[in-house]
Order: sequence, then C-alpha cells, then structure tokens
Amino acid sequence: MEHVESAFRLSETALHIPVKLHKDNRSRLCDRLHCNPSVKRSGSVVLLQGGQSQTRYCSDTEPVFRQESYFHWAFGVQEPDCYGAIDVDTEKSVLFVPKLPESYAIWMGTLQSLDFIKKRYHVDEVHYVNEISFVLKTLNANVLLLLEGLNTDSGKKTRAAAFDGISKFTIDTVVLHSEISECRVFKSNDELEILRYTNRVSSEAHKEVMRRIRPGMKEFQMESIFLHYAYYNGGCRHSSYTCICGSGENSSVLHYGHAGAPNNRTIRDGDICLFDMGAEYYCYTSDITCSYPANGKFTNDQKVIYEAVLRANRAVLNSIKPGVSWLDMHHLAERIILEDLVSFGLLVGDVNDMMVVNLGATFMPHGIGHFMGCDVHDVGGYQQGSPERPTKPGACSLRTARTLENGMVLTIEPGLYFIDKLLGEALGNPNVARFFNRDVLLRFYSFGGVRIEDNVAVTVDGCELLTCVPRGVHEIESLMADGRKLYGIDPASCSDLLISGK
Repeated sequence: MEHVESAFRLSETALHIPVKLHKDNRSRLCDRLHCNPSVKRSGSVVLLQGGQSQTRYCSDTEPVFRQESYFHWAFGVQEPDCYGAIDVDTEKSVLFVPKLPESYAIWMGTLQSLDFIKKRYHVDEVHYVNEISFVLKTLNANVLLLLEGLNTDSGKKTRAAAFDGISKFTIDTVVLHSEISECRVFKSNDELEILRYTNRVSSEAHKEVMRRIRPGMKEFQMESIFLHYAYYNGGCRHSSYTCICGSGENSSVLHYGHAGAPNNRTIRDGDICLFDMGAEYYCYTSDITCSYPANGKFTNDQKVIYEAVLRANRAVLNSIKPGVSWLDMHHLAERIILEDLVSFGLLVGDVNDMMVVNLGATFMPHGIGHFMGCDVHDVGGYQQGSPERPTKPGACSLRTARTLENGMVLTIEPGLYFIDKLLGEALGNPNVARFFNRDVLLRFYSFGGVRIEDNVAVTVDGCELLTCVPRGVHEIESLMADGRKLYGIDPASCSDLLISGK
C-alpha cells in the first residue's frame, strides 16, 4: 500500500506545512464569491491553469519548476501542466493532471496514480487534463470563472486558463482576478507561519554573511553564502528574487545584481555594503535588506547615514496598525531622513519646505514597502476601490497606497542613497538646490547607499516583526567581530572551497 504524505515535509528540520492550508484558501475564495452579486452560486466554477513545463530556449534543459502563484495558493500542487477547478457553490475541488507516457517512469520516476494525487493534495477528484471538458459538464458548469487581470507591479496580465473545448462554455474573465487577489492580500494563520519561517531562515542566512564578509572577497560570494545557507539549513531551493549584493557605489543601484551587473565587484576596505536577499519556501517569500561596512566598523559618516535610515524604519514600524495610510508611512520615512540630514549638516533649511519640493525622493526614489506573500511583490496593491497610485516623485513608486488592515504582510524598507543622476537633477533645480550644503555633499558622491528592510504582519493593534537580524550599530559590529573570531580575518578562511583560476 502506497504511503501518501498529507503535508509538505522537505526534511525533519524544515517547516512542515499542512495541505489543508489550500482547502482553507479555496473556502475563503468561495466565501468572497458568494458575496459578489454578479456571481451565481449554482453552476459557477473557478478554473485555474497552473504553471507550464519549459526548457531553456530551444534546448532540452529544464529549469527547476516553480509553480504559478495563484495556482499554488489555491491547490499547492508542485508539478507543472495541471489545472484546478472549484465549484463555487459546493466548494468541491477537482485537479486535472497530465497523462504522462510510460517512459516517464524510466527518466523521471514513479508514475503516481490518480488516487495518490487526490490524497496528496486533499482534493475531491483527480482526472487527466484531456478530460477537462467532459468533467466540467458533469459539474454542470454554466459559467467558468477564469483568471484574467493586470499585475500592477509588472504591468503584465495573468494568463486565463485555456483547453480544448472551452468554446462550449460560457466564460467570465472579469470577476475572479480581483476577488482572488484580495484573498491573497490577507494571510491565514498557516500562511503567516510559513512567512515567519522564511524570515527566520533568511535572517540567519544574512547573519552568516555578516560573519563571513571580508574586504577582498567578491560580491557574488556573499550571494553564494546566503543561498547555500538558506538551502542547506532551511530547505529553500528558490530565492524570492535575484540577490542584490552591492558594495561601495554599487550599493546605490536599487536593483543591482542583474545579468548586466552580476554582483561581480571586489569588496574593498571601507565600503558600505547593501545586501538585499530573501529565501523562498513552498512558494512563500521573504525580502530582507541589511547594510553595514565591509570591515565591520562604521565610520562616522556611515553611522550617520545608517542611523537616519534606521530611525525611519523604526518610526514606521512603531506606527503600523489597522487604519493607517501606507502613503502616510512613506512620507513619515521621508521626513525623518530629511530631519537627520539637516541635523548632520548635509541639508539646510526647513524640512516642511523640503517636503513641498519632494526632496525626499532624491534620496529615496522607491516606495517605503510593498505587499509580500506568494510573490515578493505580492498582488492586490491597486485593487478597484482602493487608493490610486500617487503621482509625486518617490511616492509614485509605491506598490500600494492602501489603508492597512489586520492580516496584511508588508515590507518596511526606507533607504538613503547618493545616486549621481538624481543628485545632478536636484542640484540643477534652483528650488531644490538651495537646500544642499555642497561642501558636505561632496564627501558622499561615492558613498553608495543604505537600505534597511524588514517584513511585518499587521495585527489587530499593531504589527508583528517577522525579521530578526541585528539592526543597531553596536549589534552589527559585535556580530561581525564574532565572525572574525570564528573564521579569522583572511578572506580565504571564509571560503569553504577555493578553486584556482590557473
């Protein structure tokens, strides 16, 4: 008799996740659809199409598959090329899986029975993909609710399910996207537990990077340390996004680490480093940024910039609760950073006047944070009926401007960067240039930048901080000093494996 595991269990030490999480999610979706007057309970069926298997361009090399996020949220299926149906009235769930050839068993492993898949994913029925049309008719599917809508972060549209015979059904591509996206905005207790776990793993991985970093090492080695730690210790095969490992001036490049700038600079003594990295587990993400000096000791200038960003981070953290405007939190962070730059002497004048000319966007051109869940920039930021995207510099980059509610999960990520292009534009505008002390500013042209990013869950009366890394200057310096005691000061001693380039 075949054994069927009813929870996601990657290892004995990694988080065990009950499959009922997805049944609960489907139930939440049906509850919302029941309240939508444009949806008839009887005969309405949600149909989702999962991610498809792919190869690298024209080759037969297969990238590691990662499930499409909406499909994972609803069904938790790990394999590609599947469909899922949900009867809105009865909440009956049906999976459709590809009928694989017998040769699959030779190359890819055991061909599992339909009954095995049914038990594994806790659905009511499992059929083959080529039976979709027939099975939907037996469900008396009068209307198929398909997922079609715009992702306001990427600007791309979701792909509505398609199958042979779909033309025989009445389809609705209007209702589902907003309803399921709104469900994903609010995390269940089981989802929150996964996000706590991804944060624990990512926090420990960041701390390991702090211990091991040395001037003379490469930025990509920091990326490697993080990814190895998260996978080896936490079972996180995927990262939530491309790791950003900027040192020196690269720390002011907001999305550094891409193919054109692949974390390949040599880290130098005296550099400020910005490491934005997050592990993903079971298609749930994390997004944490730590900034600190490569040599483990803050200079006075580094400390001033860092503590301005930290003060902004903690001010937002302490202000979060249901009913608070996320746009207000963005402006709060901007104001605190400007206040500290005035106190330091880099800026002169009245902070209120600086806010009027949007000077904060010169130093923090991105938003204060974003939703996070099955995608690192999670859905639901600009739903119908929610506040529209702001138009002013800085705030226009906010991925949501909503009022906070219990169950939302967001990042708090204020930053302070010295970006040549933005500084040049500011100094070329007399209304803005008048606030700068150019003599002090001159010291920071090659500084780079600082970002401090934490993940939080909004609670009934405040928020829960999910991230657990050293944030105070003394805490960071102490941990980095411990790393030097543990691994030594030679960069070579911090590498598990040295490969000669000769």
